[in-house]
Order: sequence, then structure tokens, then C-alpha cells
Amino acid sequence: MIAARPETLWRCWTDPELIKQWFCPVPWRVWHAEVDARPGGIFLTAMEGPDGERHDGEPGCVLAAEPGRLFSFTDSLSPGYRPRGSGFMTGIISFTADGDGTRYLAQVLHGTAEDRQKHLEMGFEEGWGIAADQLAALAATL
Repeated sequence: MIAARPETLWRCWTDPELIKQWFCPVPWRVWHAEVDARPGGIFLTAMEGPDGERHDGEPGCVLAAEPGRLFSFTDSLSPGYRPRGSGFMTGIISFTADGDGTRYLAQVLHGTAEDRQKHLEMGFEEGWGIAADQLAALAATL
């Protein structure tokens, strides 16, 4: 549960300037983000670590975009649903109004067990939990 309206969380997921403020756990940061929140649009986040580590990412494709309800993207496709020949994950983010807040669910699907294991070794579970807390803190200010 996040104490913010679904529309606010949607905005945090789809406004590149807001994504930069919460999407990866501090001390990492998103230094570049692009989002075209429509099916076939772009979803891209580029991250930098505290010691100069970089993950520039590849432009992914928005699969579903229902404002205030559902946002889904994948790195298996480029914008415009163009096959990439590679990919790591698909994210499915849902927002359900519940009283004064939102039931927030972030799911990630991996193409292979190896990709899932790699994501786990990167600290995925803990990192996405921290990012959700950062999302809630940002949403409280909007």
C-alpha cells in the first residue's frame, strides 16, 4: 500500500524527471530517462553507481499504458514493437485505488531462469523494495 492516488504513482512512473528521483536505490541514480507512455512507446532508464559504474540500458518498448491503472514495458522489444533478439525482463506495474491510497504491485517476468538468477544476484528484490519506498516518499510530496 502506498499513501498516494493511482494517478500520482502513474505520473511518477511516466514522467522522466520524476523517474530520475526514485527508480533506483540511492546511492545509485538514474541520470537519463525516456518514456513515451503509450503502447509501442519507449521506456529507457540509464543508471550510474557511486563509483562511476554505468548501466546505460537499451531502449525498451511500452506494452500497456492505462493511466492510473497499468503500465507494462519490456527490454525484449525496441520501441514500435521491433524485435531486438535479446532482452532481460518485462515489468508489469499495476495501481489499484484502495481507500485514500493505492495498492501497488510491481511484477517482473524473466525469459529464462538464468536471467532471473542474474537479476537476483544484482540485488533485484531488495533494490525494487527500496525503490518502492523511494516512490512512496516522492509521491507524498506531489
